Amino acid sequence: MSGNNGQLVDVDRLASFMDGVGLAAGAALRVERITTGHSNEVFRVERGDLRLALRRPPRTPLSPTAHDMAREYRLLTAFSNPDGWRAHEPVPVPRVRALCTDPDVIGAPFYLMDLVDGVVVRDRIPDELRADPSAGRTCAFALIDALVAIHAFDWRAGGLEDFGRPDGYLERQVPRWLGQLERYKTRDLPEVDAAGRWLLANTPEMQPPTVIHGDYKLDNVMFAPRLPVDLVAVVDWEQSTVADPLADLGWVLGLWTDPGDADLYGGASPLAETVGAPTRAELAQRYADGSGRDVTHLAFYCVLGLFKLACVMEGSYARFKAGTSDDAYFAMLADGVPALARRALEFTHSS
Repeated sequence: MSGNNGQLVDVDRLASFMDGVGLAAGAALRVERITTGHSNEVFRVERGDLRLALRRPPRTPLSPTAHDMAREYRLLTAFSNPDGWRAHEPVPVPRVRALCTDPDVIGAPFYLMDLVDGVVVRDRIPDELRADPSAGRTCAFALIDALVAIHAFDWRAGGLEDFGRPDGYLERQVPRWLGQLERYKTRDLPEVDAAGRWLLANTPEMQPPTVIHGDYKLDNVMFAPRLPVDLVAVVDWEQSTVADPLADLGWVLGLWTDPGDADLYGGASPLAETVGAPTRAELAQRYADGSGRDVTHLAFYCVLGLFKLACVMEGSYARFKAGTSDDAYFAMLADGVPALARRALEFTHSS
């Protein structure tokens, strides 16, 4: 039996696969779509006593390497291996159950993991947490603490020696993203160009490499749907690699809204107006204290994150302009991409 899964999962073949790997073999199966859009698709899978999540690429992947199910599965498996940890709290990730690399089973490679009972902070504090007026502050610090744990993971002991190319990572970033931008941009973007020139002229020495998430922010973590605040899962690892850990910190803090900051492309931080919401400076200090890393050049990483995002979002705007997407959000990027680049340039004055 299946719910509306958008025909992205062949339920009968999924049942046969699950039988073969011993996941509630023979029990009735229900599949329901949870997420949609251009990112990887997630489905709720119920079978017997199991409550799982199935993750597969979108119908039309934009970048094959960004939708590599075996790569994500490998990383989550490494995090789940106790032999890969030093003496610190493990990264909270869902338990993975099975990987299928055969696209003929459901139409694409996929993996199955335990379904996390959690809530996501998007445009507001979830109702389950609102009874605590300090929940926003606690969520923000938990976000940083989990990032410290990610970056403390011993990736070599976890079998991830070939998971990325850390040497020269920072030097590759601007040419890589400007090269992508040139393939699809339809207009001049002087602010993006200015941010790229500043980055090239101010590249610091790279930090010792760690696993990085690549898209680390509030709506890519989940909290328990009850108080006290408890970060129970970090999700959406499709951009992960081994590289400079401050790239993650710069990404999350570049997007962070301090009191008095203008909103970025139509959305403010859901924690910006909560009681005791920490500032970027407080979060940076929390990370520095927890990780022991030098954050002197943090402005560079904030500029880099916003520069990269502007390049990526211009691709979405180009698709909208070409008529290949009717997503109203992409229409906002006519002004949103230059606004991202202007925000990036603001950080150049704090370096």
